[in-house]
Amino acid sequence: QVQLVESGGGLVPPGGSLRLSCTAAGLSFYGYAVGWFRRMPGYDRDGIACLSATDDSIYYRDSVEGRFTISRDNANNVLILEMNDLKPEDTAIYYCGVGPNTPNLRVWCMTQVGMDYWGRGTAVTVSS
Repeated sequence: QVQLVESGGGLVPPGGSLRLSCTAAGLSFYGYAVGWFRRMPGYDRDGIACLSATDDSIYYRDSVEGRFTISRDNANNVLILEMNDLKPEDTAIYYCGVGPNTPNLRVWCMTQVGMDYWGRGTAVTVSS
């Protein structure tokens, strides 16, 4: 069965850093669009960083661009989100997701339409 599992969340002070990982079982990341998404209770889930299936396109939400970096290791089925200069407004549950190759990465990332698999999420709290 396919399973995506996020890890690396925790409590960090403002300005701190975290490295989130998403490991895949029963699925190869190769050939799939992948992304990181976050949601707070009462709010919609937002795409924050997505990577196209062929690694020829990357999308970052404006609020995280320059601070977060998405990458993947297809051979080991690991998706990474490196987060720097964390802010209180980054506090959320972070999810990884996988979908089919899409011609419009930005739209897919923002709407999550056609998402095939979701991870369970990992909590990130940014607070002093």
